[in-house]
Amino acid sequence: MFKKYKKADFLSGDIFLPMIQFAIPLLFSTLFQQLYNTIDTLIVGRTLGETALAAIGASSPIYDMLIGFALGFGNGLAIVTARCFGSRDEKMLKDSAAAAIVIGVAVVAVITLMSRVVLMPLLQILHTPEEVITEAYRYISIITRYTLVMFAYNLCAGLLRAIGNSLMPLIFLIISSFANIVLDYVFIVVMGRGLGGAAEATAIAQGISVLLCLIYIAKAVPILIPKRENFKVDMPLYKEMTAQGFSTAFMMCFVSIGSVILQSGINGLGYLTIAAHTAARKLYSFCMMPFTAMNQTVNTFVSQNYGAGQPGRIRKAMKYSYLYNAAVTVIITIVIWSFAPTMIRWISGSDEEVIIRNGTLYLRVVAPCYFILGVLNNTRRALQAIGQKILPVFSSVIELVGKIVFTAYFIPKMQYTAVIICEPIIWCFMVVELLVVFWRDPFIREGKAE
Repeated sequence: MFKKYKKADFLSGDIFLPMIQFAIPLLFSTLFQQLYNTIDTLIVGRTLGETALAAIGASSPIYDMLIGFALGFGNGLAIVTARCFGSRDEKMLKDSAAAAIVIGVAVVAVITLMSRVVLMPLLQILHTPEEVITEAYRYISIITRYTLVMFAYNLCAGLLRAIGNSLMPLIFLIISSFANIVLDYVFIVVMGRGLGGAAEATAIAQGISVLLCLIYIAKAVPILIPKRENFKVDMPLYKEMTAQGFSTAFMMCFVSIGSVILQSGINGLGYLTIAAHTAARKLYSFCMMPFTAMNQTVNTFVSQNYGAGQPGRIRKAMKYSYLYNAAVTVIITIVIWSFAPTMIRWISGSDEEVIIRNGTLYLRVVAPCYFILGVLNNTRRALQAIGQKILPVFSSVIELVGKIVFTAYFIPKMQYTAVIICEPIIWCFMVVELLVVFWRDPFIREGKAE
C-alpha cells in the first residue's frame, strides 16, 4: 500500500541520492514560486515605474507576515502526516489529513478577517512614504483576500511531499506560473489595472495550482483522501497537529515580524533605497532556492525517519545537507560577485546609481553567509520534524530581537549599511543555539524519543 505512493525512498538504502532526487523538483518548485512575485516586480518596475516598485517593497513584509503564518501552519500540519507515513499507519495518516483540513481552514479564516483590520495601520506604523502608501495598500489588500487559496496549494503540496512525492506539485506550479505570466501581462499592460492587476493575477494563478492538486490527489493518491469517519475529532491528534502547526507558523511569523520592523527602518531611508532593497531581496530569494529545496527535503526525510525510529539515518542526512550547503554557497558567491550590478539593473528596470550601488552591495555581503543560513534552516526544520516545538521558535525570537535592535539603534546611525549586515550577524547567533540543541537531542544521539 505505502510503497506504491513513494517517489523517493527515505526509509532504506542510500541517503544522499534520494535526497537530491527529492530536492530537484523542490528547487524548481521554489523557482516558479518566486516567479509569481518576480514577474510582478519586473512588469511593475518596467511598466509602472519606481514608485510602484517601492509600493510592492513597502507592503511585502506585511504580506510575508500574514501569508507566512498561514503557510507555516500548513507546513507544520504536514510534518505530522509525514511521521504517520514513516510509521506505516494508514488510518492515522488519513486522520491527520482530515485534521489538517479542519484546523487549517479555521486558522486561515481568522487570519483573512484580521487582515482586513490591520493592513493600513501597519503600513502607517512602518512609516510608508505618502507617495506609495495608497498603492501599497491596494496591492496587499487584494493579495490577502486570497489567503485561503495560497494556503490550500501549500497544504496539498505539503501532503504530497509528506509521502515522498515532490514532482507533481512542481508540475502544477509550472502550469500556474505560466498562467501568472500571461495574466500579469493582460491585467497590467493590456487592461491597465496597475498593482491591483498584479495581485489579482497572482491569486488566480495559484487557484489554478490548487485545482490541479486536488484533481491529482483524487485520481492518483487516494491514501490522502480522508473518509467521513476520519473527520471524527481525535483530541490527542488535534492537539499535536495544532501545536506543531502553531510552532511552525509562529517561527515563520516571528521572522516576518522582524522583517516588518526592519522594513520600517528601510522606509525611512527614501523610496530609492526601498526600490534598491526590493530588487536585491528578489534576487536574494532566487539565490535561496537551492537551500530552501534542501530545507524541505530535510523536513520530510527527518519526519519519516522519526516516525520509523531511525536516528542513524537522520544523523547521516544532516551531515550530507551541511556539505550540500557549503558547495552551493561557493557557486552562488562566485556568480553574485561577478554579475550583481547587471542583475540589479535587470530586475529593477532602473539605471539610478543609488539603486544599483545599494542593491549590489547588499548581495555581495550576504552571498558568503548563505552557508550559515542554510545550516540554520536545515537544523531548525529537523528539530520540528522530531517534535521539538518551542526551541525552533526561540531561534526566531533571537532574530526578532536582533532586528529590533538594528532598526532602533544602528540604521539611524549607519543607514543602509546596517540593513546589509543585520541578518548575517543575527544568523551567527541563531545557528549556534540550533546546532547545540539538535545534536544533544536524546533521540538524535541515542534513539530515545522523549
